Amino acid sequence: MDTILIGLYIACELIANVTASKPVQIGGLIVPAAIFIYALTFTLIDLINESMGKQGARRVIVVAFIANLLLAAYAQFAVALPPAPFYKGQEGFAGVLGSTPRIVFASLTAYLISSLIDAEIFAFWKSRIRGPKWLRVLISNAISTWVDSVVFITFAFYGVMPVWVLIKGQYVVKMAITLVSLPLIYLVRSRKEHGLRTIDG
Repeated sequence: MDTILIGLYIACELIANVTASKPVQIGGLIVPAAIFIYALTFTLIDLINESMGKQGARRVIVVAFIANLLLAAYAQFAVALPPAPFYKGQEGFAGVLGSTPRIVFASLTAYLISSLIDAEIFAFWKSRIRGPKWLRVLISNAISTWVDSVVFITFAFYGVMPVWVLIKGQYVVKMAITLVSLPLIYLVRSRKEHGLRTIDG
C-alpha cells in the first residue's frame, strides 16, 4: 500500500506541474487546470505520513522534489531537440512543456514559503492562543494558502495571464477544500489518540 501511495503522490505532483499552464473556468472562477489534482496531494501526503511516519513523508517529499526538477530539465531538453521534418506539433509541444520549468520553480518556491508561514502560525496559535483544533487549522491555512496562491500564480503566470483573477479563483477553491477536510483532522487525531495507529513524530 505504501508503494501505491508514494507512486500516486509523485504522479499527482508531476501531472499538476504539467497541466498548470492551462487556465480553466469553473462557474465564475478561473483556476489552473492542475488545482484539483494538486489538492489531492495534500490528502496523499497525510496518508503517507500516517503509514510511514513524519520522516518517511519527508523523504517522499524530497523524492517528489527531485522528480519535478528532472521533469523540468528533461522538458527543456525535449523542446530544444530539433523536430523531425514531418512533425507539425513543435509549437504546441513547446507551448505546453516549455513553460514547465517556470511552473515547477513557482510551485516549489510557493510551497516552501507558505509551509514555513503555516508552521509558524499554527505553532503560535497552539501555544499562545490555543482554542479548538479546527480553528488553528483554519486560521493557519487561510493565511498560508493565500501566500501560496499569490507566490505561485505571480511567479508562474505574471506577464502571461491575469494573475489576480487566477489568485482569487485558486484561493477560493483551496479554502473550499480546507473546509471540507476539517472533519478529517478529528478522524485522524482520534485514531492516533486511541492507539489504532502509531504515527512517528
